[in-house]
Amino acid sequence: MADDDIAELDLDRGARRGYPEAMYCEGKSVNQVAAIAERIARRPDVTTIFTRADEAKAAAVLAVLPDAFHDPVARALVWPPRMPAPSGESVLIACAGTSDLPVAREALVTARHLGRRAELVVDVGIAGLHRTLAKLDAFRAAGVIVVVAGMDGALPGLIAGLVSCPVIAVPTSVGYGAAFSGLAPLLTMLNACAPGVGVVNIDNGYGAGHLAAQIAAPRG
Repeated sequence: MADDDIAELDLDRGARRGYPEAMYCEGKSVNQVAAIAERIARRPDVTTIFTRADEAKAAAVLAVLPDAFHDPVARALVWPPRMPAPSGESVLIACAGTSDLPVAREALVTARHLGRRAELVVDVGIAGLHRTLAKLDAFRAAGVIVVVAGMDGALPGLIAGLVSCPVIAVPTSVGYGAAFSGLAPLLTMLNACAPGVGVVNIDNGYGAGHLAAQIAAPRG
């Protein structure tokens, strides 16, 4: 099968939009991911983020691009592995619970490799409000906050009521039956009482990290 039969890479997206293309690996075969990695290897001047790469697909990428940055928790790889010098406002990713870490780390990897200074705070869900409030100084110092939460999804609204910067809410599919694989926290976040909350799709850490990087970009 020819490369053109499986993908047409948008290698000029960075020049056109200011940010490179990402390669979504879920739904692609291991062979397809490997073939795409081989084409990407020809353009070391273009940064590519591979998202949703399970163990087998990550191995396929690393077989072609052995020096690629790999975060197995985030299921993300980046090639070339260098991070750009950070600029603009800082991005803080708030992870409600340990089960939300894969999505939160996907947002972290994305924001960092798109040129922002990004940090992660973990286990600050509202079931332990004292842990959330203990990070208040860090929240208020951020230029943009990405809040990743499943279950009831109430954390973004709480944080947005305490800070002046934009909050990007990411519902995750973490939760018991009535969480409906992320639908319940999605609806909670869409109905947040605090202003200044934007919501991305369920489990979309990449989209949240990308939006945060755009919001936090240097101006002028």
